Amino acid sequence: MNSSHPRKIELLAPARNADIAIEAIKHGADAVYMGATSHGARAAAANTVSDIARVVDYAHEFDAKVYVTLNTIIYNDELAQVETLVHELYRAGVDALIVQDMALLRMNLPPIALHASTQCDIRTVDKAKFLEEVGFSQIVLARELGVDEIRSICGSVSVPVEVFVHGALCVSYSGDCQAGFSTVRRSANRGECPQICRHAFNLYDSDGRLLCGGKHLLSLRDLNRSEDIETLLDAGVSSLKIEGRLKDVAYVKNVTAAYSRKLDEIVAASAGRYVRSSSGRSEVTFEPDLNRSFNRGYTRYFTGARRPDVKMASIDSPKWTGVPVGKVITCNPRCITAKLTTGLANGDGLGYFDGLRQFHGFRLNRIEGNRLYPAVPVDIPSGTSLFRNHDKVREDTLERGTARRVIDIDLTLREIKGGVALDVTDYKGRCITVSADMECDEAKTHQLQHRYDTLTRSGDTVYNIRTVDDRVGDHLFIPRSRLATLRRNAFEAYRRMCAARYEYDSRHKENPEAKYIRDTANYHDNVANDLAVKFYREHGVKTIEPALEVRKRRVEPGTCVMTTRYCLRRELGMCLRKLERVGAGLTDMVLESGNLRLRVKFDCKECQMRLLLDK
Repeated sequence: MNSSHPRKIELLAPARNADIAIEAIKHGADAVYMGATSHGARAAAANTVSDIARVVDYAHEFDAKVYVTLNTIIYNDELAQVETLVHELYRAGVDALIVQDMALLRMNLPPIALHASTQCDIRTVDKAKFLEEVGFSQIVLARELGVDEIRSICGSVSVPVEVFVHGALCVSYSGDCQAGFSTVRRSANRGECPQICRHAFNLYDSDGRLLCGGKHLLSLRDLNRSEDIETLLDAGVSSLKIEGRLKDVAYVKNVTAAYSRKLDEIVAASAGRYVRSSSGRSEVTFEPDLNRSFNRGYTRYFTGARRPDVKMASIDSPKWTGVPVGKVITCNPRCITAKLTTGLANGDGLGYFDGLRQFHGFRLNRIEGNRLYPAVPVDIPSGTSLFRNHDKVREDTLERGTARRVIDIDLTLREIKGGVALDVTDYKGRCITVSADMECDEAKTHQLQHRYDTLTRSGDTVYNIRTVDDRVGDHLFIPRSRLATLRRNAFEAYRRMCAARYEYDSRHKENPEAKYIRDTANYHDNVANDLAVKFYREHGVKTIEPALEVRKRRVEPGTCVMTTRYCLRRELGMCLRKLERVGAGLTDMVLESGNLRLRVKFDCKECQMRLLLDK
């Protein structure tokens, strides 16, 4: 990239459906990603092609992109269905597909851009370079990577690099979790993750002694890199991704607006290094606050250090416990008297931890001063802290219209031979002119203010008239109806011009000489169909083991079903490196939840752990 040109930065927001996608763009997203009718890694967030086309029509008016997730593995009998779907999405105007299965590189596809999903498990320079060589035009890195690792990858590829900045974390490297399929036949690689990691577990040492009981030991806090955005951009990142295709509209509005505001500040102070990749400006009517949307507590994860000495898990609860609002003074089953630190409202959701650090939630029927009346009987000891995890007033506000996206334009009205012309110019310098034949009679009154009022009536369009340069003499009269028609024609001409100039990325050329990072592929590579086998063989892979999902036999005990950089020893204060006991007493542990048993093996050299199916 020419360093003299600003780098385009993209804030990428999630969307469960078309309405949420449009709200995300209104609240500052430069791009949105959403599922289609099938083969998205969130099966519960599917959308019809016509709904996606509606998002495309809205998004492209602001040069915003629409990406569709086809990031599950594909079975042989589904290949034709997926190929047909891709053609439909291409005709709908979708900008790119986010994919995991290499079969798509062997299908007869239109020239639509392909992005390598985080499900591709991209955590090394070699993997990133390979995916660029075979035709991916954007790559989504593993969430576990730190800034130095991200910088190394960004410096090794020429395609844009995308990283997650906010939202839920998978404890396993994405795309390399077989826990759900191995235990309950629900595969994360098929969009059906049963969230085994959110279960409560007992942890035992190798001798069967209980080390920790009934805790959500694999349930990570939510990622929050809002204070690391500038550092990530400096490392070479171009796309900042918010997780949450199952989240509601209030969540998407709040989080998108918060990151958009932060990004605007960084871009404005970058002295031309960065520019937002989309057009327009968001006008938000509420104060974004990341602490007031669903989260399990926040973590920067491994952003700043390979072995951070901070807590990463939310072991007491996998739910959002909320923000502190006060403490209980007295309580009977139907009424709580509390010392409150903030105002509450009827319908708020509150919660508390009991003596065993178990979280309990309830809804308020009504509130009278400091007297709270719960919807169900409760028994809460005096002195217990109360948390609000549902703010009824704020949620109701966010359910309504809370933002508009506008494009600032300047108008110039000029007299020409036989009529008048109206120029429309935007902040990028794009300009369109429309004209109208008319005789301009002498006016009996001053006309400048009348013409200004008419030209600045943008109505329900997306245009905000920043300036009007009226070069027609104050003494000439132009009928208001003719001027209004000229304005509408100018807006439509500008819209058509922008649509004609809209730039699509396209499928990058595949290098047939590119060699895969290994000459063998095992079940962690998720090869599930004949086209994927063909792809890997053509790129130097000699031995290919099929994905667990397509094997006919049961998953055997001893199979590694998760690999994670998160470490239970470090989380629980038993890190052998910190205790200077590497290699001493490095025995397995066992996680148990109901009839599920996972054996935990530690790799202190690589500072990671593996979970093996025990039974």
